[in-house]
Amino acid sequence: MTAPDLTSGDLWTIAVAVCCSVACGTIGCFLVLRRLSLLGDAISHAVLPGIAVAFMLTGSREPWAMLGGALAIGLLTAGLATGVRRLGRLPEDAALGVVFTSLFALGVLLITWVAPSIDLDPGCVLYGLLEFVPLDMVTLIGADAADSARIAPGQFAATPTLEVPRALLWQAGLMLGNLTLITVIFKELRIASFDAALATTMGLSAAVVHGLMLTSVAATTVISFEAVGSILVVAMLVAPGATAQLLTDRLGRMVMLSGVLGASAAIIGYLLAVWLDASASGMISVVAGSQFAVAAVAAPRYGVVGKLIRNARLSQRIAREDVLGLLYRVHESGDSRPASLPHAQVLRAVAPGFRSRLACWQLRAAGLIQGMSGDELSLTPKGVEQAAQVIRAHRLWETFLSRNLPLPLDHLHEPSERLEHFLTPEIQAKIAAEVGDRSDPHGKQIPSP
Repeated sequence: MTAPDLTSGDLWTIAVAVCCSVACGTIGCFLVLRRLSLLGDAISHAVLPGIAVAFMLTGSREPWAMLGGALAIGLLTAGLATGVRRLGRLPEDAALGVVFTSLFALGVLLITWVAPSIDLDPGCVLYGLLEFVPLDMVTLIGADAADSARIAPGQFAATPTLEVPRALLWQAGLMLGNLTLITVIFKELRIASFDAALATTMGLSAAVVHGLMLTSVAATTVISFEAVGSILVVAMLVAPGATAQLLTDRLGRMVMLSGVLGASAAIIGYLLAVWLDASASGMISVVAGSQFAVAAVAAPRYGVVGKLIRNARLSQRIAREDVLGLLYRVHESGDSRPASLPHAQVLRAVAPGFRSRLACWQLRAAGLIQGMSGDELSLTPKGVEQAAQVIRAHRLWETFLSRNLPLPLDHLHEPSERLEHFLTPEIQAKIAAEVGDRSDPHGKQIPSP
């Protein structure tokens, strides 16, 4: 296959998809943070009865009538879900599930009922018509199509003509509206998203902030489903925000990154759809899901690979410190026994297998241990200093436990052995200030810092 040649219509479609994805992705961050991702799905399904009722009341398919009915039902969905949750004492996801499935079923029935008298295809409402965006153009500058037809041959219009898709006006306005709302009340959204009770104690109305967010989500869902469909819009409300959350812990960066991810998914998805002759909305959603999958695997902090690497490094550090601690105890009792241990005995005592062998190799490479008599291991002067800090943490925690918990002496070693690897010098200093650092409960000296 060769790369597709993009026409002006393709570029307009990409612009609509980018605006829609950015609008959904930025406001969707707050749904992800508040664990309300299902709300976008609920509203996108529940708008169907609003569209049908709007036509039944007005007898018109004008966009304002359809969007007005859909927006009213979208807000009603959010309100009903809150009411059902409070009155029925249900979890929020259960309340949303009850409300949106009931309204969605009602919408399907109403659309089927009014379908014979209106060109309203349920499939178009559910899946969108992104590919046909360039067919509905409006004139922003210059003469419209009717005026242009009256211009005599050889004559030119007085002003140049600029036509843009009608959907682009809606999506661009929606994107700017969402970005403006997030910018204006960003502090309130941040506090209410993480701790609604704290927002209330600070004098902020968490209910008002929540209502503004729900209104924005409802408007975003209603306006966007015309371009990407009431089902596929859910992917853009959730996937970019969920992906951004895996990549950063800063809310401001998360919102910006979500917008960038949404825009890139729109561009890449549409290009792939043209290349593979597939659904544009579907391919955009696939790319957004692929972005999440990549982040879930490769994100530096929260990705699967990153966690495996950190766990492996931690496990190896513990193995090295266990070797140092074991050799230090031998070093302490050097008057009665040789200050070294056979390599095989060290491996058996620490962690049999590759991990302990690698730990010994790393300690040798760092100059902390050395071999004696061919197969004997002992600490170097540098290794003694570092091993002493491991033992210090261990014995300080034993002392702390013995002072604060009624534990037998033989119950102190095991918990201290686990925690010795995680006591920072600052924590050790606080423990030493409380319990002293001369000797542990067994009478052994606690090494100095």
